[in-house]
Amino acid sequence: MTPRVSVVVPAYNNAEYLAETIDSILAQTFTDFELVIADHSSTDGTLAVAQKFDDPRIRLLTTPAGGGAQANWNRVTEEATGELIKLVCGDDTIAPTALDTQVRAFDDNPSAVLVAAQRTLIDAYGKTVIAARGLGGLHGTVSGRVAARTAVRSGANIFGEPGGVMMKLSELREIGLWDNSHPYLIDQATFIAVALRGDIVAIPQPLASFRINSGQWSVELATQQARQAADFHRSLQASDPTLLSDNDVHIGNAKALMTSFMRRAVYLLLRHRMSRSS
Repeated sequence: MTPRVSVVVPAYNNAEYLAETIDSILAQTFTDFELVIADHSSTDGTLAVAQKFDDPRIRLLTTPAGGGAQANWNRVTEEATGELIKLVCGDDTIAPTALDTQVRAFDDNPSAVLVAAQRTLIDAYGKTVIAARGLGGLHGTVSGRVAARTAVRSGANIFGEPGGVMMKLSELREIGLWDNSHPYLIDQATFIAVALRGDIVAIPQPLASFRINSGQWSVELATQQARQAADFHRSLQASDPTLLSDNDVHIGNAKALMTSFMRRAVYLLLRHRMSRSS
């Protein structure tokens, strides 16, 4: 019997947080799932942390070094056997009712190919930075085209990090798995590609926690993120001129630049707060 849901964890140097991630998955109220973990040649003992868990739902894999995030994200996805898939990064967590809530959303909305929930942003110590973020004002069942346009015009990943999203595995496979054409947008680009194949369900409730990396504060990084977002918006428009207007792209590009530097400001404040508490 194959499980209804595959939860997949592509881990890389997550030894400090991986046990918390795995515990949050095993504590789900919805139990018909498998957990596939792949260690991407970590050097900090990540694999040893995963090996401590003894649960028949867990499959532990290793991924050779190289290939960036896409290599390990595709590795765990290729091994998934469920109808639905949720990718959880190795330092994030999901709420106990996350799987139950999102599976029910699929059951109640047969046209849905993706279900996204809000997420809580936390710091390295697990303290809340922002309690509920994401979705760009979307609520309930929404056309994937509307969701994609909303994401572009917001200049941000309204779907959130992967832990807050569940997709139909068949649709993810149809688009060729994770889209790394714009590496900083690997999750958002993939979510939009899947969303365009049907409807999405937006749940305005935080069902995952995303751990902010306080090391991400450089101007160069912010500029690269904004540039890749603009390139992605233009490529999306070129692939389907009826999806986005020139004005949509212009607005999205301007907001992406603003968002990248606002994110940098948050990281700087977080670094300051963490240095004072350490």
